[in-house]
Amino acid sequence: MGKVILKKVVDRKPGHLYYVDGQGNVCEAVMARGGKKKKAAPKKAAAKKKRR
Repeated sequence: MGKVILKKVVDRKPGHLYYVDGQGNVCEAVMARGGKKKKAAPKKAAAKKKRR
């Protein structure tokens, strides 16, 4: 497990992941999931089947 050395050094953006690489640099990457929530799309009514 890592150690916290300094807090609030990097301004974080929602939906981004921050990590320290092998050289000691702080890197930022966009997360595959997360960030802002999407608005729910309105549901369409199911088509009715015709009886013969």
